[in-house]
Amino acid sequence: MHEPTTGTALMFGLALRHLRTQAGLSQRELGRKSLYDHSRISRAEQGDILVPIEQVRALDAALDAGGLLVALRQAADLRPVAPPMVPGDDDDEPVMLEVLTADGKKVTVSISRRRFGHMLAGGTIASILPGTVDPAQTQRLTQALERPARLDDEIIGYFRRVLAEHYTADKMLGPAGLLQPVLAQIGVLDDLRKGARARQIEPLMQVLSQYAEMAGWLYQDLGELNTALHWSRRAAEWAQCAGDRQMAAYMLIRQSNITGLTDDHAAVVQLASAARRDPAGLDPKLTALAAQQQARGLAMLGEHDECYRLLDEAAETLRDHPQVTEPDAPVYLHHYDLDTLDEQSAFCHRVTGRADTAAAILESKIDRLPASFNRDRGHLTAKLAVAVAQSPHPDLARAAHLGREALTIARQTGSARIRRELDVLNAELLHRGPGTPDTRTFHEALLAETKTPGQRTPGV
Repeated sequence: MHEPTTGTALMFGLALRHLRTQAGLSQRELGRKSLYDHSRISRAEQGDILVPIEQVRALDAALDAGGLLVALRQAADLRPVAPPMVPGDDDDEPVMLEVLTADGKKVTVSISRRRFGHMLAGGTIASILPGTVDPAQTQRLTQALERPARLDDEIIGYFRRVLAEHYTADKMLGPAGLLQPVLAQIGVLDDLRKGARARQIEPLMQVLSQYAEMAGWLYQDLGELNTALHWSRRAAEWAQCAGDRQMAAYMLIRQSNITGLTDDHAAVVQLASAARRDPAGLDPKLTALAAQQQARGLAMLGEHDECYRLLDEAAETLRDHPQVTEPDAPVYLHHYDLDTLDEQSAFCHRVTGRADTAAAILESKIDRLPASFNRDRGHLTAKLAVAVAQSPHPDLARAAHLGREALTIARQTGSARIRRELDVLNAELLHRGPGTPDTRTFHEALLAETKTPGQRTPGV
């Protein structure tokens, strides 16, 4: 008899029911295909039992699940038991979680936000979300979810670590699979805020602001700029409540970055300039990032000399301050360095007529990018394709080839930032090489993606 580990059994059952329904099979039909009792399939879908691992393999094969069911079943032997559900657990809005199978397929399961919190506490969702919980953290998080007054530094630290893992996962997966978990975790944190003790309010609000910033970033990558600005402003508000001046200034930079996608280049300069207006008490890396962002806006406004002066100023600051001075500084600053600045400067070089320099920079960054950073590779490849097309001596065949590579990754990740660059590339190819086979092939591929049902397009 296999007793269920509550959270894992529920997740397994949700995935099993979704896969069976998607395959158009009844429980009896699936039972015949997998040689398993249909009544036990019914109980498994309800989360009442855990199917033996040897039978799970047969179900996985019958449903062409790519190993997902096996992975979820194996998680039952590794995860601590989640707390039992209490009445009313399912009475709030659902959380949609995208689960990736081993062969790249996506399965979407729906659970209530409160159940998400309990499963998060039990470690069940660690198989599909970054970040894990050790037994001690499990007990603390469970108690805090039931009684927010028991919130402590360990729980806040846990959410910080999960957020750091989200940033790493974003570079690989893009926004589509991370957005709903991040929003759900914001919901859990906001519930904790309502009952937390005074001593925990400021650190909790700081974490909330960081999660809201992440939500804004994911919406930006999806091309939903108005929603991205909403969450960025919410993050700034929570940062002010937390007394976190670093984050408040950083959110001006983030708003500057988003505004740049609306072609309001004056606002880009104004917001970035405001972020570094009073540098006393700010992390030097933050002022360098603000200078870099301001330089981007100036490049678009045609103020090229001032653009490069600010890039030089940012580089000098980063050379003098290679590490963050504040351990709780915004997550991005911990990874912001001269190499990142160099990559970002490619935009300014391209805009100011130095496309070959931009291409050389981007080629170097792509060559050194970790193989797992799929979304980042797609974005850099798309930018490289534009630079190659805009060169004084353009190689349009290569640009189109790079564009097709990036388009594949855009499809996989849902990144509208990649699509935005590819729209620029498409216009450049149609201008410089209309009617050529490479231009036509890329244009048709891009057009086919745009017409794909459910495909997101940039919200600009």
